[in-house]
Amino acid sequence: MSAKKSFRPKARKPRGFEDRTGDVLRAEQHLISKASQVYDDWGFEPLQTPAFEYAEALGKFLPDEERPNEGVFALEDDDGQWMSLRYDHTAPLARFVAEHYQDLNKPYRRYQAGDVWRNEKPGPGRFRQFVQCDADTVGSASPAADAEMIALAAQVMSAVGLETGDFLVRVNDRRILDGVLETIGAADAERRMRVLRAADKLDRLGRDGVALLLGEGRKDESGDFTEGAGLDAAGIDTVLSFLDAGGGSRGDVIARLEGLVSDSEAGRAGIAALTEIDAVLSAIGVADDRAVFDPSVVRGLGYYTGPVYEAELLATAHYDDGKPIQFGSVGGGGRYDDLVSRFTGQAVPATGFSFGVSRFAAALRALGRGGLGEHRPLVVIVAAEKERSADYLSMARELRASGLRAEAFVGGGNMGKQMKYADRRGAHAAVIVGSNEREEGKVTIKDLKLGARLAANIEDNKQWREDQPAQITVDRGAWVAGVHEVVSRYK
Repeated sequence: MSAKKSFRPKARKPRGFEDRTGDVLRAEQHLISKASQVYDDWGFEPLQTPAFEYAEALGKFLPDEERPNEGVFALEDDDGQWMSLRYDHTAPLARFVAEHYQDLNKPYRRYQAGDVWRNEKPGPGRFRQFVQCDADTVGSASPAADAEMIALAAQVMSAVGLETGDFLVRVNDRRILDGVLETIGAADAERRMRVLRAADKLDRLGRDGVALLLGEGRKDESGDFTEGAGLDAAGIDTVLSFLDAGGGSRGDVIARLEGLVSDSEAGRAGIAALTEIDAVLSAIGVADDRAVFDPSVVRGLGYYTGPVYEAELLATAHYDDGKPIQFGSVGGGGRYDDLVSRFTGQAVPATGFSFGVSRFAAALRALGRGGLGEHRPLVVIVAAEKERSADYLSMARELRASGLRAEAFVGGGNMGKQMKYADRRGAHAAVIVGSNEREEGKVTIKDLKLGARLAANIEDNKQWREDQPAQITVDRGAWVAGVHEVVSRYK
């Protein structure tokens, strides 16, 4: 009888999750580092909340008995309570503030970066686990706090290598549209939500498509019909006038909006907030070419309560075939004054900014901006004599002590395989001390980057062997300086 075949699991990652490797992780870590430095410079404090929260803390994502994983990844603890992997960083922040409210200095200013998880259907570029980076101010109702968040968003964009003209922070106040709806008699909750959803589709459907959704409804290309908000012709024109009010300076936009909401208290409050935000942004040097007022910005339909904003990438990269890559929004935020009150029963004003690290970092890599190839050059010490591994490891230690990134080869294989290894690692230099070099007190240093470029154009192998243009030999006492000289060519 043959032995029972042992089970071997298939090597595969779960659907909707991804492995992030070297260059991707470095780009993301670079972005987080730059953003965190900005937040820290502006007086925000770091916070790290646990990956799990009690499911009830996540509000609308609370599991029920029938679907305990609705929107989140949840499990039942041994005490019978449901815990969920955090969906974002804002709900855990609200729980933290409520739990420690009496002990916190207010306003409480914090930043946090880390993974979040969403139990949703994955798709191209849409993963169930990804990294977000947030900054929030909790405990201030002043529009100045919103203005600071907008300025902070612009500063993060600059800190990662983007210049004026490469990005815009687009700003709106949700209360102004509420005021518009009041003036046309369409402020009921259901109609308001349909108008907001229609406005949110302006970029995708255009003015005519939005007009249909504001009226009787719209049938898409597949034949599916979306019921509209049921506004009459005058109401549709008023909402479209609101959406068309962008363009020009922030002051110009305010002037256009004022005439649309003069009879609405909510609308006037939104106008007052934008006016103060404009004054603060102007005072701290955030001009109209970095932050604009755009009435078409609609975020978090059931979430934000006042100013909202999106950080949009305007810079364009290109695919290999020359077609442009449009990035769009890479982050955003706004005022959310109701979240902490779920725990405390009292209103606690808050405002914040968040960006998706993976999406933003991928866009920056495509643009060749901050983070692409930012890791330090690697030097590989070749194991020319297998019995001298201790010597080679000691040499790698010397290089690291001098500030370089270095490793000694500890695998198997001859010199050729080791050089291929160094090339595949993207090493800038290889260091060789074989028996000849050791006896003569010398060290050979190969410039792998230069060698690869020259090799592409060399046809005469004899000349290559004689000239050795990408290789130098130095005295053992000067070898560290020699490696620094080679590596410095690429800084």
